[in-house]
Amino acid sequence: MMGTSKPAGKVKPSKRSAVAVSPQSMELPDSLWERISRKAFELWQERGYRDGHDLEDWFDAKTIVMEEIHEARE
Repeated sequence: MMGTSKPAGKVKPSKRSAVAVSPQSMELPDSLWERISRKAFELWQERGYRDGHDLEDWFDAKTIVMEEIHEARE
């Protein structure tokens, strides 16, 4: 059908699209990525190995690790 296509234009990324980034695609130094990964695994263990919270565990782990680094520098 002619004339039914939408005009091409720039798509403005939403703020939510940044949340969809997987931990593996984030550019972090290997040692930092490993430290966050270990902490996320610990959080998963503490949760009783329940699935469905992997992204939450990753971001919580990142926050914890970054706070530890910040405190160590003070």
